[in-house]
Amino acid sequence: MGSWKLLSAVCNLASYPVLCLDYIKLIFPILDSGLPRYIAIFLITMLLSFLNYLGLSIVGYTAVVLGVLSLCPFWLITLFSIPKIDPSRWLSLGQKGVKKDWNLFFNTLFWNLNFWDNASTLAGEVEQPQKTFPKALFSAGIVTCFSYVFPLLGTTGAVPLEQSKWTDGYFANLAAMIAGNWLKYWMELGIVLSVIGLYEAQLSSCAYQILGMAEMGLFPRVFGARSEWFNTPLIGILLPTLVALVVSYLTFTDIVSSVNFLYSLGMLLEFASFLWLRRKMPNAKRPYQVPLSMPGLVVMCFIPSCFLVYVMVVAHRTVYIVSALLTVFAIAWYFFMEFCKTKMWFGFESVDQDKVDDEIF
Repeated sequence: MGSWKLLSAVCNLASYPVLCLDYIKLIFPILDSGLPRYIAIFLITMLLSFLNYLGLSIVGYTAVVLGVLSLCPFWLITLFSIPKIDPSRWLSLGQKGVKKDWNLFFNTLFWNLNFWDNASTLAGEVEQPQKTFPKALFSAGIVTCFSYVFPLLGTTGAVPLEQSKWTDGYFANLAAMIAGNWLKYWMELGIVLSVIGLYEAQLSSCAYQILGMAEMGLFPRVFGARSEWFNTPLIGILLPTLVALVVSYLTFTDIVSSVNFLYSLGMLLEFASFLWLRRKMPNAKRPYQVPLSMPGLVVMCFIPSCFLVYVMVVAHRTVYIVSALLTVFAIAWYFFMEFCKTKMWFGFESVDQDKVDDEIF
């Protein structure tokens, strides 16, 4: 499960520079393809990773500021859309003769609303996570839902439907049609800032997950090395950055579909583990316990599990191949690490299992 979640998160890093360029190229068309695009992806990835290297506090405050700045144009386009809304447009079933790509729709929807559980990897850096995390996740969930639903209702109601134009970057064009070019440029800037914040949050999660796996003896001790200046996970930042650079040269659709497939595998196993642990160890110490009985927990996990299975079923062959190769790599990596322990090729942290059991029970 840990390997699937880590691989999905690391591959997901690659989607953000690609998405960022999809909006920047509207202003600088030279970045649409070829060598200039590859250079831009490299520079964006390295710059954002260096910002993460400066420390978690900087990343946190930066993410909050970027979040507010990036949400402002979406709230504004909602307000400017109100006088132009025609409610009948919300009842449209799509343009006749235009194919509906449900695979792309559900993959994009799922990609936009996943990875909430990645915040758990930062729990060790947060004061009173049992109180802070529920409040933060609940408030973030409300803001996220409103920030999606209201701008979509406003723009789809204010502008005639042209399905072929609803691609990456079209929201900026909608802003120009509804309010003017000033909002278009602000929205492009806001989306770029949003992508920066998402990249930083995702990389922080990956870095501290690698750090935690090194501290648990799953990775060699060197993977847990921290920067002497900023106390940030050095290898934990460098390794996902290198993987992201390689994966970022795939198409955005292939990246998102592969990430969703790996994430779905990890989430299904995570739900199964959650239910099994609640049943087998109901009295174990937990920082936060979901206030539901076993039947309620089964229902809670069953609904999203159906969606996870659907996303996996509609994936195409390339996604299956990429996911299978990465799964085989993760399994091979596990046995390679066990072999390294027996041969003592690398140093590993020793974990006192009795102490871990005492903390759990």
